[in-house]
Amino acid sequence: MKRMISAALMLAIAGLAVPRVTEAADGPAHRVFELRTYHTNEGKLDDLNKRFREHTCDLLKKHGAELVGFWTPTDEKDGKGSTLVYMLAFPSREAAKKCWSEFGADPEWRKVFAESHKNGALVKKVESVFLEPTDYSTLH
Repeated sequence: MKRMISAALMLAIAGLAVPRVTEAADGPAHRVFELRTYHTNEGKLDDLNKRFREHTCDLLKKHGAELVGFWTPTDEKDGKGSTLVYMLAFPSREAAKKCWSEFGADPEWRKVFAESHKNGALVKKVESVFLEPTDYSTLH
């Protein structure tokens, strides 16, 4: 329940900054959204944020992901200081699969990933939830 409320809140916030997809010839076009939560190893959140800031965001965009937003929790009980939550949008689930496949095989990503792990793994757990907008959502 808490996860669903958090996802709904993030979608509402994201709706303020992300344009709607226009209607396609065969009806409304709906993107698919991916909500990802990274739980970092102790002391590694700053390194993870640096990797996203300097490399990951550009590589995700290169492979077709739309960056909706990035957040860190404000409360200890939700992982303050050790959790990164972000949302991506894709034209379809198939497009998401293609993006992640190409991203994972990208030589630049492999190099960045290896370098960022020289002093230990940054992330201990990744959660991914794919979401589709409801018919009353302002975000499509």
